[in-house]
Amino acid sequence: MTIRNLDALFEPKSIAVVGASRRSGSLGSVLARNLFNGGFQGPIMPVHPRHEAIEGVLAYPSVDALPQTPDLAVIATPPDSVAELVAAFGKRGTRAAVIITAGFGEGGDGQGAVRRQAILDAAKPNLLRVVGPNCLGMMVPGIGLDASFSHVAPLPGNLAFVTQSGAMVTAMLDWATPRGIGFSKVVSLGDKADVDFGDLLDYLAMDMQTRAILLYIESVAHARKFLSAARIAARNKPVIVVKGGRHAEGAKAVASHTGALAGADAV
Repeated sequence: MTIRNLDALFEPKSIAVVGASRRSGSLGSVLARNLFNGGFQGPIMPVHPRHEAIEGVLAYPSVDALPQTPDLAVIATPPDSVAELVAAFGKRGTRAAVIITAGFGEGGDGQGAVRRQAILDAAKPNLLRVVGPNCLGMMVPGIGLDASFSHVAPLPGNLAFVTQSGAMVTAMLDWATPRGIGFSKVVSLGDKADVDFGDLLDYLAMDMQTRAILLYIESVAHARKFLSAARIAARNKPVIVVKGGRHAEGAKAVASHTGALAGADAV
């Protein structure tokens, strides 16, 4: 599907978040803090069936109750609820979603694989694009968008960083931020159910805010698509690829994280 509707991911005018929490120290509370304090200038609308407000912002009991259609949905709810939420946002006209939640087939879990397919089936009728599931989230520092549970916010810059691993995002930001190195986009792809490296290479190749692209790759599901996108992107700007899981220990770690088979370097 390549770059269709990725503008809603990287340039949203409005955002809805489901799964934000007021419980201190929880993933949902970190996600809410990052979203509401990142500097994003558009409306951010929490959806919560019990709380009246999150981070001091009025919450709505359901997707249908939202006063306007969000361009981007950020979802961090239990895995069995995610497909229904994706379908509801798709019907509202939302064009992209970031799914933080895990439990979609990592490590060969059969029930999780069923949930993963349910997400894709829910998104397809309305062409809603999905980042994740099982990811740290994504960030666009230039517009104050931090849809992640990272403990460090990236500085604005012109380097795009795309990885499957959320841990790699936090390690990169821990290293880059004190050195004054900034980013145009930071994306944790997680399980890559929909949006993958090839899609983002196609988008970032033409992104005026990105001067170079850095990828940390554990696995490539669609090799021809990836290579074609990489060739095109590399004609416009530097593309640097770091391949994880080259050795047995690394491949085992990758498999336990995303369920990917990453032992072979051959594409």
